[in-house]
Amino acid sequence: MNQKVPIRFVLNGRPLKYDVEPHWTLLDFLRNELRITSPKQGCDLGECGACTVLLDGEPVLSCLVLVPQVDGKEVTTVEGISKNGEMNTIQKSFFEHNAFQCGYCTPGFILATKAMLDKNPDPTIPEINRALSGHLCRCTGYVQIIDAVMDAARQLRIDRQKTVNVQKTVT
Repeated sequence: MNQKVPIRFVLNGRPLKYDVEPHWTLLDFLRNELRITSPKQGCDLGECGACTVLLDGEPVLSCLVLVPQVDGKEVTTVEGISKNGEMNTIQKSFFEHNAFQCGYCTPGFILATKAMLDKNPDPTIPEINRALSGHLCRCTGYVQIIDAVMDAARQLRIDRQKTVNVQKTVT
């Protein structure tokens, strides 16, 4: 019998405290205990990207992370990137470019895109390919996904510039 381990972490902006089994994966904990369903169970080998979440802003494969490893950290799922139930810019771009069919892989692609664009707001296609290289999609061609990422990057740059212009006007 395993003894549970206490952990504290932030999930989608909300501080949480749980006693967890030390052998649980983050994927199992999110889906089975917390009912967060955007990370999908795919290969359980860290090869498909369907279970991707952000851990302190970095994309990780939640099927390979033991839940005690998130103690003191911040976990973000797709549920945590929208505000007031509205899709964020990346989600809208994926929708507008039809960058999904079944949608199983989409949350992982969106989170990997967010992590990349947070660091590099103007990526090249090779940089996008590299950032998304750990994600597999069996339904679409990758063309729509690349188009969605490029468009989201463009829109986020426009939004940032508008914010800068408003701040300059106010000050």
